[in-house]
Amino acid sequence: MVQPTRWRRILLKMSGEVLGGEKGIGLDDQVMTRIAQEIKQVHDWGVDIGIVVGGGNFFRGVEATVERGIDRVTADYMGMLATIMNALALQNALERLGAETRVMSAFEVRAVCEPFIHRRALRHLEKGRIVIFAAGTGHPFFSTDTAAVLRAAQIGAEVILKGTDVDGVYDSDPHLNTNARLFDRLTFAEAIELGVRVMDTTAFSLSWERNIPIVVFNITVPDNLLRVVQGEPIGTLVTASAETR
Repeated sequence: MVQPTRWRRILLKMSGEVLGGEKGIGLDDQVMTRIAQEIKQVHDWGVDIGIVVGGGNFFRGVEATVERGIDRVTADYMGMLATIMNALALQNALERLGAETRVMSAFEVRAVCEPFIHRRALRHLEKGRIVIFAAGTGHPFFSTDTAAVLRAAQIGAEVILKGTDVDGVYDSDPHLNTNARLFDRLTFAEAIELGVRVMDTTAFSLSWERNIPIVVFNITVPDNLLRVVQGEPIGTLVTASAETR
């Protein structure tokens, strides 16, 4: 049944660690199924959904460069391959629920998914399919956060929903500082000046330039995605200028 929602087209960005459950490693079937159920419910409400998922539950390029001495370009491509694995797993979870999906990769892996083609992605959304964008931007040195903003701009998403394992944007790491302050809203300028780590500066700058708001929220809490899409003031809203929620 169609429900009133705040946006008609969204880009959902999730870290790979979210799909790994409490350990943040590999894939947690229960977590994957629960998130897929919420995504399908939002889609059933009539919301167009594009998804970008990270690969940190399998491989993190930056850490591999530092800890293992792998060349940065090679490590980043390995990380992109990890995002394809997550995209295929999420596609499988969604299709088990009856949702029609497409996985589109920034570089060609034709045996398992489509290459990203802008007009084809728009056509998939128009036909009511959930589109999962894999392999980041297809280029090293760019994060999946930046890829999320890029894809959001390309598909005309009204908002980027950044699903994390914390309740929003804090002034310091809430895992390390129990007194960390949670922001209800920020401007992109404030987020960049504060150096918040929930998204990188390139992603914030591009979203600012394209005037695409970002909501950072805790997707590990059941039904939070549904509540955010329905307009409840959950998490942190980051916009070009100060505004009320």
